[in-house]
Amino acid sequence: MPATDAPLLPTDLLGTWTLEREVDDRLGGEVRRVTGSASLARLADDHVRWTEEGVMTWSGGSVEVGRTLDVVRRGDEGWWVLFSDGRDFHPWSVGSEVDHPCGADHYRGLVTGDARAWTVTWRTTGPHKDYVMVTRHSDRR
Repeated sequence: MPATDAPLLPTDLLGTWTLEREVDDRLGGEVRRVTGSASLARLADDHVRWTEEGVMTWSGGSVEVGRTLDVVRRGDEGWWVLFSDGRDFHPWSVGSEVDHPCGADHYRGLVTGDARAWTVTWRTTGPHKDYVMVTRHSDRR
């Protein structure tokens, strides 16, 4: 039987990454881009802080953007991604789609990659949003 790779854990991604994001806003009819960095730092054995910062650009201008997430291990539930205020966002499930209903809109996400480079893709649909957001992480420092 062939050996299987161990699952990619948030602790495998510690460090600062170059972040390149493309947001194809089909509702708004434009593409926005973010360049910046993502940092994953261990706060405890079962807690990783995920911080992003960068500049979003589009045909009409640019703006600084950022967000903070926490990734925590919950015993038998495995790792979970939380919003900065502690609310659940989605399970950490590399290679498998995750869902996040948000009001009338629906987010469907996928994390892929390995400890050298990884991608987060979100497809968001609903009455208020219709976009595909692809974030590539590379060049870990």
